[in-house]
Amino acid sequence: MPIVDNGVYVAGQRIKNPTSLAETFEYTRAQHGMAWIGLFRPTPEEITQVADEFSLHSLAVEDALTGHQRSKLERYGDILFIVLRPARYIDETETVEFGELHVFVGPDFIVTIRHAESPDLSRVRQRMERDPQLLALGPEAVLYAILDEVVDEYTPVIEGVENDIDEIEDALFENGGVTLSKRIYDLSREVITLQRAVAPLADMLEALQRGAPKYEVDLELQRSLRDVHDHALRIIDKAAAFRSILDNALTVNATIVTQRQTDTALLQNEQVKKISGWAAILFGPTLVGTIYGMNFVYMPELEWPLGYPMALALMAATSVTLYWVFRRRHWL
Repeated sequence: MPIVDNGVYVAGQRIKNPTSLAETFEYTRAQHGMAWIGLFRPTPEEITQVADEFSLHSLAVEDALTGHQRSKLERYGDILFIVLRPARYIDETETVEFGELHVFVGPDFIVTIRHAESPDLSRVRQRMERDPQLLALGPEAVLYAILDEVVDEYTPVIEGVENDIDEIEDALFENGGVTLSKRIYDLSREVITLQRAVAPLADMLEALQRGAPKYEVDLELQRSLRDVHDHALRIIDKAAAFRSILDNALTVNATIVTQRQTDTALLQNEQVKKISGWAAILFGPTLVGTIYGMNFVYMPELEWPLGYPMALALMAATSVTLYWVFRRRHWL
């Protein structure tokens, strides 16, 4: 079984490292302690085995087996089922990678099922084991630490996305185009996914705080949950602001692209006008020259002494007239 870590804790101290789930269950009950089991990408059979050991509700188990769940918190009797959508920012590709974390919290156990590299739950376990007083508060304290870690890991994601938006804003009026539109669209999809991951956190943390007095959660732990809640609200606000900025950027970029296309069409139209105008001006003298270049025997102007000057004058008059007409119409 892909057990990342498996420990039994009594009064905040780790007393046993069981080698199997059956052994974990046995020691937890015998010592009246708390079991903390971390699984990484388990198979359906392995999840079912855990469910049988800790009598997890079938609906929660079904969600864990299905995967691809939205962030949520559900209570089945004295067991909480939490789905979280952690995220991490990948600098190499400038993209956000989303994971999925399922957490089962019971009176004397906590089981985490991780389907991605994020969050780093080993860091959570190390932090809690360094603070036995906090760990002694039980599964609720571990849940708080997990929520705190997930929310904290959103911070570099927010910073990475914010940096990407700054780059887009810088490029918007310099080299905006179809490529930039695609980048804005891709980043908008990531921000929307981020919103879907973080938005439910506010309601989840509020529900935990409302239920804290009923389940006699430690007062300091309640205050810590409020701090996580405040942090989550800031992340939610940031994600909403990012989506608005990207929507505006996409609109502005589309406007710029349309304007550039219009300017290009107008410039091409002006060039066509100039070419057509000069072609017409040159056509006048060419027409006169062509007529008098025909090899007819009887052409009255051929033996007229002023015929040649008249032809030149006619060519010049035609060209000047056409030039004046085109200038008035702003073709030249």
